[in-house]
Amino acid sequence: MKQMKDSVFLDSNILIYCYSNSELEKQQRAFQVIDNSLLLYISTQVLQEFCNVAHKRFLSQIVDLEKALTEIEGLVSIHDNTINTVRKANHLKFKYNYSFFDSLILAAAFECGCNILYSEDMQHGQIIENSLRIVNPFK
Repeated sequence: MKQMKDSVFLDSNILIYCYSNSELEKQQRAFQVIDNSLLLYISTQVLQEFCNVAHKRFLSQIVDLEKALTEIEGLVSIHDNTINTVRKANHLKFKYNYSFFDSLILAAAFECGCNILYSEDMQHGQIIENSLRIVNPFK
């Protein structure tokens, strides 16, 4: 599936499945994606979305969330979104008709130099700007 040269960006849903015990098959697949990727990236937006869902659904104590954030920080490089990220997202939103927040993830993936975006929420197999392939690892 993955070649060693791949730089991978993770959408928040991949991280969420890693910490949720409600869908064990998806959890196992999310761990495989992480284990089989050489270079992993997320953005501050992905962390924010992860925390929001974690607070609502499964990490009920601050200690649990702090532990999860420390684990995530040790696994991935974290991209800080800038005004240029927002500008790129605005362009991608109109060109590809994704929501602004999905477009912000696409823009961050480009800024990290990624060629694969793992996401459950976007169009599986679509190539964005001739260089970023969207992959739904649960298909």
